[in-house]
Amino acid sequence: LYSSFNTHNMHEIGYSLNRQFGPEPWTLYQGLPLYSFVDNHDVMRIATQLTDEKHLPLINALMFAMPGVPSVYYGSEWGIEGFKEPGSDDALRPRVKPEDLKQGELYQYIAKLSEVRKHSQALKDGGYREIRTEQDIIAFEREAGEERMIFALNAGSEEYTLHFDARAGKGTDLLTGEEKDFGGGLLIPPYQAMIIQPER
Repeated sequence: LYSSFNTHNMHEIGYSLNRQFGPEPWTLYQGLPLYSFVDNHDVMRIATQLTDEKHLPLINALMFAMPGVPSVYYGSEWGIEGFKEPGSDDALRPRVKPEDLKQGELYQYIAKLSEVRKHSQALKDGGYREIRTEQDIIAFEREAGEERMIFALNAGSEEYTLHFDARAGKGTDLLTGEEKDFGGGLLIPPYQAMIIQPER
């Protein structure tokens, strides 16, 4: 994931998600609740891997919205950095004291992602359907039963208007509480992710 963010190439992510979880019968892991992470105890910390810190919330939003069971490696909710060094993983596994860490914006954002996912059957168990993939844009739909969620992400520095077959023209961005009217296209500001629950 991180390399696609660094090179502004959402095409690679879109291709992988569609190949693994798409609606076609030949996809690899359709319906399987696989373990998802952006970093762990064996690899360089995600805050170190990304070249643009504005992508840190976005890569977490993608992880919580895509199929799978998201996992946040301890400390990454605070944006802790760490290089993987030859012969030692100490930098990846620092000793931290909760009182030394502040519950900043990233922490609050990940907590919100967790809360939204916890209350959404579509995000936990729903299928995956690609809506659009562009250089800086990825958008997909998750659906389970009567619940449908639209995820849209803009990793670029310019706003983007996403045109797609919405099946409904309005909805609520569950991350911000804002009402979104996308009947004429969904405006996605730069460096922003949305999880939209469309009106029925």
